[in-house]
Amino acid sequence: MKNILKAVEELYTDNLEKFGTTSKAVGWNTIECQHLRFEKLVQFICKEQKITINDLGCGYGAFFQFLTEKGFLVDKFYGYDISVPMLKTAKEIIGNDSRVELINSPLLTNKADYSCVSGIFNVKCDADELSWLNFILQTLDNLDAYSEKGFSFNLLTKYVDFRRDDLYYANPGYFFDLCKTKYSKKVNLVHDYNLWEWTITVDKN
Repeated sequence: MKNILKAVEELYTDNLEKFGTTSKAVGWNTIECQHLRFEKLVQFICKEQKITINDLGCGYGAFFQFLTEKGFLVDKFYGYDISVPMLKTAKEIIGNDSRVELINSPLLTNKADYSCVSGIFNVKCDADELSWLNFILQTLDNLDAYSEKGFSFNLLTKYVDFRRDDLYYANPGYFFDLCKTKYSKKVNLVHDYNLWEWTITVDKN
């Protein structure tokens, strides 16, 4: 996994230097698009209960900021990223909050109520399709193992008019079936919002 992610780590580190702490640094065109993705990821999480949460691919900490702004009762937030400069920036922005713990890792290492992934499966750089799919499947197993109540993730859809060689476009039906048969009976696929992607939530309650 380390080898396949090296180019990805370099890309996002370069983006941080180029764009600073903006949505473009983590691959989103606008903050509105970024927040729309976040809304889809948390749509199955109750706002009235205290939660612990894993954010795999936390970047500079935008998801934690979103959760607090939207009134989610975050008791503990574990943010993971493979880019050390990203984590350093996240520490400057959200690291002073006692609820936040930042970790340099491509996989979850702490159990939490929920785990969310936004965008880390999209940019494969020069990896081949099969190797990238295997990376995604390993990561989903990791999300399941470290999520007590559920997890969510998004991927670019295969239903597009144009493709880039460095991006991965996924079949939503394949992943819905995978999650339904392997992780939980309560799986929701959302593919009706105005972005070239889809979101799956896996509710283990």
